Amino acid sequence: MAENNQIEIRPITPADDAQMAAIVRDSLSAVGLAIPGTAYFDPELPHLSHYYAAKPGREYFVAVRNGLVLGGAGIAEYEGTKQVAELQKVYVAESARGQGLSKQLIEHALAFAWQAKYESVYLETHHKLHAAMHVYQEFGFHPLLQPLGTAEHSAMDSFWVKLL
Repeated sequence: MAENNQIEIRPITPADDAQMAAIVRDSLSAVGLAIPGTAYFDPELPHLSHYYAAKPGREYFVAVRNGLVLGGAGIAEYEGTKQVAELQKVYVAESARGQGLSKQLIEHALAFAWQAKYESVYLETHHKLHAAMHVYQEFGFHPLLQPLGTAEHSAMDSFWVKLL
């Protein structure tokens, strides 16, 4: 049987949780951000599928090839609002970077946000994540001088928003 090298982007399942948590933690460790106030220590990280399934208006997408999770991106309501979504946990495994996966994942997340009737999408990142900020600019996100509310991840220092 021939190996299928196609990448599938689909909603996360419980079977994907451990792989996605490892990608998030490895990515943050690689840039010195395995610190409190980042997604590295999020209590829901080991069980992302449960967190995103717990409420309507949330979804987490993973990129998968041959059963291996290569990355993910999520959308959830921001601070309980109905109008503002937050783009969350956009991470791609080091071995899969440079293939446009983050862009594909963000496209899926933004399409979900639009279908869920959010009016804008907010995100928090860190100035060390240069490539990520470049991608966010390509998608029409604009930097903010401060967080929209209380920053969920206190170590994050770069805040962005996009109108849908």
